[in-house]
Amino acid sequence: MKIKEILKNTQPAFSFEFFPPKDPAGFESLFQTIENLKPLDPAFVSVTYGAGGSSRNKTIDLVGRIKNDVGIEAMAHLTCVGHSRAEIGNVLRELEAKGIENVLALRGDPPQGEEHFVAHENGFEYANELTDYIKENFSFCLGGAGYPEVHPESANADLDLENLKKKVSAGADFIITQLFFNNDHYFNFVERVRKAGITVPVIPGIMPILNLKQTIRFTKMCQAEIPADLMQKMEAVKDDGDAVKQIGIDHAAEQCRNLLDGGAPGIHFYTLNRSNATLAIMETLKMDSM
Repeated sequence: MKIKEILKNTQPAFSFEFFPPKDPAGFESLFQTIENLKPLDPAFVSVTYGAGGSSRNKTIDLVGRIKNDVGIEAMAHLTCVGHSRAEIGNVLRELEAKGIENVLALRGDPPQGEEHFVAHENGFEYANELTDYIKENFSFCLGGAGYPEVHPESANADLDLENLKKKVSAGADFIITQLFFNNDHYFNFVERVRKAGITVPVIPGIMPILNLKQTIRFTKMCQAEIPADLMQKMEAVKDDGDAVKQIGIDHAAEQCRNLLDGGAPGIHFYTLNRSNATLAIMETLKMDSM
């Protein structure tokens, strides 16, 4: 089923993001994670795409197995990095052959070791160009990325919003946001998006802090703010891994409560291929609704 239809009929829609593991043991662990999360009845799951298509075949195989073998609606990420139009067309036809109906169209990050994105000479430079190509040539439901705290490469919030409008005008049916830890960023972003005339659903992306050093590295890459009070709590117990995880889970659960109360259409969890934190957050939300 296309995600735009799921979002019309499922409120709130909970979804999970996975990445293709590097080896067979990783795949075995991931499918155990998926089995653990399946009872939560996710609206859909997504699978990331490595820089330059480094995990292309794994992504295609994984989304196909999740949809056709596990029975959960799946969305494939697809990036412009390192691909010609012809190669991207081949990827999309492979996804079609597996019955995949949903694609998250992204520009993508530069390959490891490279500082700047360089478009393939016969490829696409921006996500809106990829979106337009897919919409014109295929029947996928398309998602796009949104940045509540502005894309790291964007000069300012207004320009970032213009770029988002281009993606939606090209055919993006919904938006999934970059991770954030301060809900004000999401609500302010949605307000600006609506004032700009963008009406598609904006799904907040949430990643609980389970490892402080790892999260700081992520936030530097995407320029997401860790609120000062949350950082103070984390720093106070930084040598106690379990305490850090609990604070991260509690903060993420509170974020989710507030986002749903504020009208968010659902939550997209960045799981890092683990289930325990997401299960704990969802259990908290379930208890809140009882």
